[in-house]
Amino acid sequence: MVQRTVPGVPAKASKAPKVSARERLLLAANELFYAEGVQSVGIDRVIEHAGVAKASLYNCYGSKEGLVRAYLDYRRERSVDRITRVLTRFRTPRERLLGMFDAQGELITSPDYNGCAFAAASAEAPRGGSVEQASDEYRAWMRALFAELAAEVGVADPEGLARQLHLLYDGATFSSKMDHDPTAASVAREAATVLVDAAPMASTGGREPGAADGAAAANIAKHAIEADLGSVRPPVHG
Repeated sequence: MVQRTVPGVPAKASKAPKVSARERLLLAANELFYAEGVQSVGIDRVIEHAGVAKASLYNCYGSKEGLVRAYLDYRRERSVDRITRVLTRFRTPRERLLGMFDAQGELITSPDYNGCAFAAASAEAPRGGSVEQASDEYRAWMRALFAELAAEVGVADPEGLARQLHLLYDGATFSSKMDHDPTAASVAREAATVLVDAAPMASTGGREPGAADGAAAANIAKHAIEADLGSVRPPVHG
């Protein structure tokens, strides 16, 4: 049977999924903390921006510190998702390793870019707290991914190369913000290319030259899953 529309009666619009108070608080914190700073934004502003009751903050996150930690975990999730997505474009280990700087370049040139959220939050936070812990975890993930990709290239010292490339990555992040340089990641990629090509290679031990390629995508996905465990994932708009 064909459903007929009654003249003059508008069709019912489907309701948008309801966003929970927890998600609204986190999205508001992400917007305000990243744009203005963790310490500069009071908790009342986040609550007002989220449009929730004050009790919701304490019920969902316990305190401002808990919300700040959730915000940083959310930023880490977004970074993991972005980097993982970009690396899937490349076919070889070398291209994936250098592709880290392509992912960085996309971030730096995005309209809402405001530097590294972890560096900004750490500069304002006391030592030994949850902010430092969140930042340490993010940086450990980043360094491990550099080392994993370097090992897939077959260099003799993947940890050493990872440290060098991570320093280049940090420098590009700092320069892009402080020098207002949208090309910083491209310059860092050029320097990274020199380091990668000059790195001594490990003995293949009889492996085929492309033996690491089959596991590369799985390794990238593994890092994304490990970084995602225990994190809150609200919907990302935009």
